[in-house]
Amino acid sequence: MHYDWVPIVKRKPLKWPKGKRLALIITINCEFWDLLKDSKETYYAGGPQILPDPLPGNVSDFSNFTWREYGQRVGVWRLFKVFEEAGVPLSCTFNAKLMLERPEIIEHVKAKGWEVVAHNYEQGELLTRYMFDAKKERQVIHETLKVYEKTMGKKAAGWLSSSLRSTPRTPDIVAEAGLTYFCDYMNDDQPYLIHTDHGPIVCVPYSIEINDFTYFHRRAMSTDDSLKMLKDNFDELYAEGAETGKLMNIGIHPHVSGHPHRMRLYREFLKYAKGHDGVWWASREELAAWYLKNHRSHIS
Repeated sequence: MHYDWVPIVKRKPLKWPKGKRLALIITINCEFWDLLKDSKETYYAGGPQILPDPLPGNVSDFSNFTWREYGQRVGVWRLFKVFEEAGVPLSCTFNAKLMLERPEIIEHVKAKGWEVVAHNYEQGELLTRYMFDAKKERQVIHETLKVYEKTMGKKAAGWLSSSLRSTPRTPDIVAEAGLTYFCDYMNDDQPYLIHTDHGPIVCVPYSIEINDFTYFHRRAMSTDDSLKMLKDNFDELYAEGAETGKLMNIGIHPHVSGHPHRMRLYREFLKYAKGHDGVWWASREELAAWYLKNHRSHIS
């Protein structure tokens, strides 16, 4: 795979549908972690730990496991209610184990008609582990897609790897499987094409900057500071969108953001964003489909 180097100042203006200025995607990452791994190596669980002292995979880590499980039992439902009340659609990433182990969550998302993105098999099984084992990487991806199709009743359209840890092969594998978009890269404020041996696939960039792991845990920002950051990011992209359309993704994890004291952040930000005309509350799939059809008008 490869993607073209095209600095944003060398591109033609990107014109979103119906004259929209900013595509805004709210991503809720619904993830399942195994309690144990058959390994004496440190269990890297695909995300920051609430207690940082590492344990081997074959030792139960109930502090971190139950902190994450709070998101499944309580936090995700609190977040769902906030976005439902605001009338804002969600883009939900699901790994295969969560689909198998937590059917109540996936059934709720299906009933709402929200987008579901394939998100690896289990959160602690990073594809980078198989950098030198193409057969195993392909197996993990294909098993994930099988569970997705059985659960959703349709094939997946897009892929996000656990912890955004993929290999150079990953876009080729998912393109070969018929997917149309890929979310692991964080190098742009606009979509772009990744060229694979099986045709182009759209990169719909994710963000670690605009992500609750970063603003709440890595930087220990308060609710007020986080709200200001989201508004500042929105304002700048919205202003730039008058000349060329921009994309903003907010990454949310139920075990991080789903606590009572953090609800005000999302209620107030949604109210603020909904007060602006020209916002496209997009799904990744519709954005990717639109870009595949219209990308030639965007490249100089």
